[in-house]
Amino acid sequence: MKGKDFLTLAEFTPSDLSLVLRLSGRLKEKRLKGLGGSSLKGKSVALVFEKPSTRTRVSFQVAVTELGGSPVSLSANELQLGRGETVEDTARVLSRYVHAVMARVNRHTDLERLAKASSVPVINGLSDSHHPVQILADLLTMQERKGKLKGLKVGWVGDGDNVCNSWAYGAALAGIKFTAATPIGYEPSREVFEHASRMARATGGRVEAVADPKEAVRGADCVVTDTFVSMGVEQEKERRAKAFLPRYQVGKELMAMAKKDAVFLHCLPAHREEEVTPEVIDGPQSAVFDEAENRLHTEKALLCFLMLGSRKASAMARGLN
Repeated sequence: MKGKDFLTLAEFTPSDLSLVLRLSGRLKEKRLKGLGGSSLKGKSVALVFEKPSTRTRVSFQVAVTELGGSPVSLSANELQLGRGETVEDTARVLSRYVHAVMARVNRHTDLERLAKASSVPVINGLSDSHHPVQILADLLTMQERKGKLKGLKVGWVGDGDNVCNSWAYGAALAGIKFTAATPIGYEPSREVFEHASRMARATGGRVEAVADPKEAVRGADCVVTDTFVSMGVEQEKERRAKAFLPRYQVGKELMAMAKKDAVFLHCLPAHREEEVTPEVIDGPQSAVFDEAENRLHTEKALLCFLMLGSRKASAMARGLN
């Protein structure tokens, strides 16, 4: 029977998230000690890329390999998708060969179609609407830096993009107070934020969208941003620069409004002097490279959770396997 897919983070419960983060920490400790693993021995994972990738491609390939499995990396033009085969037929075929599929796609609707037709778990490696694997890494990084997640305040500054949408769900599950500040016309998904707000009631979190970046970062434990010229909208760079700069650039003045020990996060790649200044992203409050590394550890845990089930993942997190 097929387990959960991982398309938005909303598929998770708070206990699911807690388990994946605990297991991430355990797997990170093992790697630092030079210990490998065989949890996915005999299993294969298809890694499908419609978009360019550095962190997602390398981290997933290494994650599957270090867990003893076999990654099968495929670009869209290497599949019959590029010649008109349907997403559904591709999903049904891949399901006969592999034990999970990670797909980095242009349209989230294609990912939903892939998951619906697949008989194995499907993981969103990035779509135009959501980037949930990134948020797992962000949450692990915050947990390492702050010792907890519940009750923390996170300020988002910039585009209400796919990462922002997924942050809303992650914050709701973790009991975080999340405020996203975006220019008019670049707001995050209202549907996602309304859904996340309902989810947050059960955890003590809060999810809200505002226009003022100072309101978002004031007293924050963490400040997060992303490029405002994402893949696929490069032709809008000049128009977006006028909408975002200088008000939505994270510089030292804006960071100074957060707590003194606030952490700065960015999913990368970054554009210095656009969404963030060098003194912030390369400064002492920045955790962007810890954050990037944690993609590997959280993806390992996610693969184990989805492919082996919560009982096995829980035993692994307790060090019993």
